[in-house]
Amino acid sequence: MFLAGMQNKKIVQWDSRTGEIVQEYDRHLGPVNSITFFDKNRRFASTSDDKSIRIWEWEIPVDTKLIQNVGLHSIPTMNKSPNEKWVVGQSMDNRIVLFQLIDEKLRFAKKKAFRGHNSAGYACVTDFSPDMSFLISGDADGKLFIWDWRTHKIVARWKAHDNTCISARWHPHEKSKILTAGWDSVIKMWA
Repeated sequence: MFLAGMQNKKIVQWDSRTGEIVQEYDRHLGPVNSITFFDKNRRFASTSDDKSIRIWEWEIPVDTKLIQNVGLHSIPTMNKSPNEKWVVGQSMDNRIVLFQLIDEKLRFAKKKAFRGHNSAGYACVTDFSPDMSFLISGDADGKLFIWDWRTHKIVARWKAHDNTCISARWHPHEKSKILTAGWDSVIKMWA
């Protein structure tokens, strides 16, 4: 089974063995941007251009929770922390917003955010360092940003690409290395 967020406001679940659609989730009011699994992959969160996050149970087409706040902008990408206690989302207002996983529920941490980069209008992928000390993201200006996870302060930034740095990933086994991908058609490894 696999899921895909669609432009037509739906999430579609396919059976990869038969190629057939077995479930559709259709409560969003705009295109679906991301799908993030949590709770041992029993639940997932979806984000949309409608500025909402919906929580779903696997194979049940009705959302169990709707997160939609006045200060919440559209979130094109989300990422789960290595300890599975946090989910971060790249917000379209130049912030990375946080959601805490408590008792198998996703709660918006309204007062906590990572700032300082220019990501509005871009789906820049974020990542955690393997030990959860740092959070990274690229931005529209081609820069790579590293924030301290505890203080939310920028500890490093540099020009990584000639164009938008759309993805930044920590090496899963060598925590001194970061991989970035840019719209300049280049993938780089930083050590």
